[in-house]
Amino acid sequence: MIQKIFLFLILVIGFNNIASSEDLKCDQIKKFSTKYMKCKAYSLKNKSVSVGENFVKDTKEFQKKTWSEEKKKWVKIKEKITDK
Repeated sequence: MIQKIFLFLILVIGFNNIASSEDLKCDQIKKFSTKYMKCKAYSLKNKSVSVGENFVKDTKEFQKKTWSEEKKKWVKIKEKITDK
């Protein structure tokens, strides 16, 4: 239970930092207007999409690197077997 609370707090703090980094563009608008809410939603959406894209990109690079090493091992084993 404590781990869940701790994880939740870390996520909340992380998203607050991400959301607050885009405050500069939305600060010129009144806080209770619909334009301000749209601006905040748009900036939050952009941040979450970019974080997701980076995660996918890093995962693909890691898999490509790891799997290419394993593939080389399998090719060497295959060559040894076919040479005999």
